[in-house]
Amino acid sequence: MSGRGQRQGRGGGGTPRGGAVARGGGPAIRGGPAGTVARGPAGAPSLPAAHVQSVGVKRKGFGTSGQAIEVWTNHFAVDIPQNIIRHYDAITPSEQSLPLKLNMDLIRHLQEVIAPQVFTPPAVYDGRKNMFAARELPFTEGSMTFDVSLPQQPTTTGAPPTRSPKVYKIKITKVAEINPEITTRFLEGKQSHDNEILTTITALNVVVRHEPTMQWPFNVRSFFTDRETVDIGSGIVLWRGYFQSVRPGQGRMYMNIDISTGAMYRPGSLIELMLDFLGRPLDRPMLLAPSKGFPEREHSRVQRFLHGAKIKTSDSGSPRSINKLSKTGANNLRFQLRDGPTLTVAQYFMQTYNRTLKYPDLPCVELYSGALIPLEMCTVPPGQIMRKQVPPERTKAVLEFATKKPHERLASIREGLGVLQYGQSEYVRQFGLHVNEQSVSIKARVLPPPTLKYGVGSKQPTITPRDGGWNMIDKKFYKPQPISRWAWIIYEREQRFNGATANAAVANMIKACRSVGMVIADEHPEITWHNPQGNVFDHVKQVGGAVRQKTRGNPELLVFVLPEGATDTYTAIKHVGDVLLGVATQCLKSSKAFRANDQYFANVCLKLNVKLGGINTIPDSRSVSILSDPHNPTIVMGADVIHPAAHSEGRPSYTALVANVDSDHAKYVATSRVQTSRQEMIDDLADMAEEVIKKFIGYRKNMEKVANTAPKRIIFYRDGVSEGQFKQVLEKELPLLQEACKRVGVKPNITVIVVGKRHHVRFFPKNPQDADRSGNCRAGTVVDTDIAHPTEFDFYLQSHGGLLGTSRPAHYNVLHDENSFTVDGLQSLSFALCHVYARSTRSVSIPAPVYYADIVCSRAKNHYSPDSNLDFSESQTAEGSQNTSQLQAYKQGFKPLHANSSYVMYFS
Repeated sequence: MSGRGQRQGRGGGGTPRGGAVARGGGPAIRGGPAGTVARGPAGAPSLPAAHVQSVGVKRKGFGTSGQAIEVWTNHFAVDIPQNIIRHYDAITPSEQSLPLKLNMDLIRHLQEVIAPQVFTPPAVYDGRKNMFAARELPFTEGSMTFDVSLPQQPTTTGAPPTRSPKVYKIKITKVAEINPEITTRFLEGKQSHDNEILTTITALNVVVRHEPTMQWPFNVRSFFTDRETVDIGSGIVLWRGYFQSVRPGQGRMYMNIDISTGAMYRPGSLIELMLDFLGRPLDRPMLLAPSKGFPEREHSRVQRFLHGAKIKTSDSGSPRSINKLSKTGANNLRFQLRDGPTLTVAQYFMQTYNRTLKYPDLPCVELYSGALIPLEMCTVPPGQIMRKQVPPERTKAVLEFATKKPHERLASIREGLGVLQYGQSEYVRQFGLHVNEQSVSIKARVLPPPTLKYGVGSKQPTITPRDGGWNMIDKKFYKPQPISRWAWIIYEREQRFNGATANAAVANMIKACRSVGMVIADEHPEITWHNPQGNVFDHVKQVGGAVRQKTRGNPELLVFVLPEGATDTYTAIKHVGDVLLGVATQCLKSSKAFRANDQYFANVCLKLNVKLGGINTIPDSRSVSILSDPHNPTIVMGADVIHPAAHSEGRPSYTALVANVDSDHAKYVATSRVQTSRQEMIDDLADMAEEVIKKFIGYRKNMEKVANTAPKRIIFYRDGVSEGQFKQVLEKELPLLQEACKRVGVKPNITVIVVGKRHHVRFFPKNPQDADRSGNCRAGTVVDTDIAHPTEFDFYLQSHGGLLGTSRPAHYNVLHDENSFTVDGLQSLSFALCHVYARSTRSVSIPAPVYYADIVCSRAKNHYSPDSNLDFSESQTAEGSQNTSQLQAYKQGFKPLHANSSYVMYFS
């Protein structure tokens, strides 16, 4: 799935220069002893002082409901330093956008070779603009400018460098002094979060990251070592890495450490890398020769894969970046020498270096300078991060490498301290940092799960989930939707999915539907076979005509059987069903539907019922007291934004808003929009919210027949927002939500909660009896002390049962609360909403409306006609003014849902 864009530091303006990371980023400092959290008179964690200001809602208390337990967490106590830290700007005036690695190399050379007498002990640097020193640097007027040039690496042939090294002017200026005492007050809840505290946390992170980033490949806050690697094919080698981030907790600072995974280019011969990526034998380089039939599509694929990768050549010791690949071989690729003749690349190397190319038919690498290098002269240096999406066929291998059971992950994290070696780092020692070697044990609670209600005819009308799961044996849907008119369209070859197989699949689906209360009137639906390369709309029209002739009505449901890899066909089906015709569609993989067991079709029924307008289950009113108050009708909304993948310039971002329309908070509607690429704030939120509020009012009036149709409360769950964007949510999105209410003429109290999953906080059961069968903490584990924010209302909730690997809790930040909900109330509500996800009989990791919003975003391309000619490949790029015109093209091509689809959970 496409990435969600860059996450930023906490706070509004005033972040440290170069984009500091808020509330996270490095290790700790020696000061007081590694004590415990500040406690109040009764031993409970202290609340922030009255004068303290916060971005979101200030912490009002701590939860008490649930079973008290203790858990390990991947946090290590950090001591706060006593000494002043000096903050400097490191500026290269004419080089504002140098690569981070080059910046690091320049500063290192400056400190170690050019001016070691100035930088003793050496300062630390973030690779952009921030430099921090443990002592005052001896500048006469607060700044100093240095001329720095990096030594040229010798060529592999021993030839002298052809030009003198480039000289960079670097100006270093003192900008501030940081007093760690202010950070101590912030951790104790006695000081508001401000830019100085942010800069202190940034400084600590830069200190601990400085040495690893000088030694190993790194990516934002993780670095990777070659101690544990695996070659997964497709030209990719995985390296084990470590994430590290200093984070403020309640009463003290913590180091958050986690294991991570880096995908690297396969080192060695570039020719072998290309063959490996394409899945070709490594000993057949001529498969890459354009003159021998190397396909244009394969050429484009491998060119996208290699774009920006660094290679070394036999005539230069310095790595250089690939721009593209030539479309002809070195023996046919011609260029003109300056004031000289026109030569092929092969002729040039023969005349200049007396070198006969072994593979003159192979294409050349073109560097950004325009230089052309034959493939056989190129090697790929090890430890080079591959910043492209891993091919889908390698995702399983990545997951296998990255996934570790909870006890294995905690052991790896603890062992990681030996790799990080904070105590042996010159930089960590000189700043007086100290990281405790024992991971922290903290108090947690396990919330009771909600009771779920099923429909009439169920032997067990209510059920209480256990470890995040339950089953539907002998249960009927709360509101099963009947099917009167339906048909099957099979896109698999009839030889592989014949009539008998199709009839068996139909019978199994009917059986599954009836077992959950869904009545199917037609036991012999129309079944037709079609070519998946054909026109889906024409096929549906043909089948629809047959259904009308048979039943005198349009089909309510179309079931499609698809072969493997039919992604384009699936997209076309959803466009026809959701956008053009407003008919429910259900796609089945032929490999799954072929002799499928009862469980498979039971899972299909979960999706079918809500697509048709039914309701599978509802939370018992006593489990969600916040939502069940008849005097305070409540809308729960989920909102999300999805961004294009890196390097996909010109493609837009997509937004989604999902909201319940029923009083039981189990039936949701959705709306989606297109907006500027990589913009996180939702531009059209007012229009989108107005739409769903009107549907809420209409459903209550026309379907539920209640008197008080207007919402009195809105609970707005927002996904995908970084801590640095919280203020923007309050300043931009909250007013748009209020504007929507004003347009409709309602005045509900609004609560805004950000739900985050992009973090590295993990919990591990301390006692075996507190673990589920996977070894994870049990569903409902909540933490709002110790590692939570010192002043703001936040909590971590692990709401789902474990399956594979180590479960990740969701992080909830309450930014705005006009409803004055209690801590226990919001935690229990969020947990209950994780149980109404219609597609499974397991609780999910985030509240259902947020989960649905994520799904709606990912389905955005279904709104475009298959004939639109818009490019949805991850590699699409555009430059300059093309971006604006392409955005307009995507907006104009984005078709709204059919009216029939807009009132049901078509996205399930």
